[in-house]
Amino acid sequence: MTDNHKNNAIDYIEFNVNDIAKAKEFYDSAFGWTFTDFGPAYCEFNDGQRKGGFAAFDGDIITSGPLVVLYADDLEQALKNVTNAGGKITKPILEFPGGRRFQFTDPQGYELAVWH
Repeated sequence: MTDNHKNNAIDYIEFNVNDIAKAKEFYDSAFGWTFTDFGPAYCEFNDGQRKGGFAAFDGDIITSGPLVVLYADDLEQALKNVTNAGGKITKPILEFPGGRRFQFTDPQGYELAVWH
């Protein structure tokens, strides 16, 4: 993957996590992401299109904020993968004018969505 940075575009997403190993395990199992460790307190993830990071955080994590939305070719399989990896479905698959989606929380408590 080559880095294609675009001016004024979202370029990187970072999550504060209490357990980097558990975050890596979940996103690897659910979505097949890859990781590069930068010491014990930081890990970069790569979803094949965009990079981001998991930063070690000892305090209370604020998991609300912008909703990160992932894309899946097979929405039902993505839902199974999320559930099998330990995610909790917060909104089951629903239709909207642009397609279908569901929302879930990861083991750290962040809510994300997957659409098709």
